[in-house]
Amino acid sequence: MDLQLNGLRALVTGGTKGIGRAVVDTLTGEGAAVAFCARTESDVEAAVTELTGAGARVVGGAVDVADGPSLAAWVRDSADALGGLDILVANVSALAIGPDEEKWRASFDVDLMHTVHLVDAALPFLEKSEAASVVVVSSVSGREIDFAAAAYGSLKAALVHYAQSLAFQFADKGIRVNSVAPGNVLFPGGIWERTKNGNPELFGQALALNPTGRMGRPEEIAYAVAMLASPRASFISGTNLVVDGALTRGVQL
Repeated sequence: MDLQLNGLRALVTGGTKGIGRAVVDTLTGEGAAVAFCARTESDVEAAVTELTGAGARVVGGAVDVADGPSLAAWVRDSADALGGLDILVANVSALAIGPDEEKWRASFDVDLMHTVHLVDAALPFLEKSEAASVVVVSSVSGREIDFAAAAYGSLKAALVHYAQSLAFQFADKGIRVNSVAPGNVLFPGGIWERTKNGNPELFGQALALNPTGRMGRPEEIAYAVAMLASPRASFISGTNLVVDGALTRGVQL
């Protein structure tokens, strides 16, 4: 099925690794032009080189998303480079797991406020789009109490609430807003690969919780993001799509 993304213009934060990179690959593979950012300039440059070499239209930027003014400037510059914006994907997370104040601050600044600043900066461009869509990447840790409770889980839950409130607020502007809640996702250099190597007992416990017998792949989460961003999902707004292989037991009513 054609997702009708060809020719649309997208912004993705954290687009060089893991879920974010898979989202960039999926969107460009469907014909969208994509601007993406990450903190490390060399990673951004390498990704731009690889993607443009494959024929994708991309713009990369090295940005600390916790710096609101810098993030807003990047959004404006990227929108100018792409000739507008249709799709916004807030993907970056501090992955700050723990109860201490430092973890709370990092989760607030990166997970939540980067999303707020991103939406605020992109709104003037999205209002001009005929296919405007925002997708916020949350986590199943925002749905239930697990080992990542406290800062990480609480702020991921806040993202779902924020996305749904935006969906209601922007519905009359033609801007759809949804969130995606991934389960455990395994990829090279990611948190679960590091856990597998550094804490195999925790990795084994987490793996055993999933009835599929495996963790997710970045491209599986990216499909959910692309589907929600697609104009074919034109009447889907304010939903939280769980992509976890039946890991969570809670019923989402």
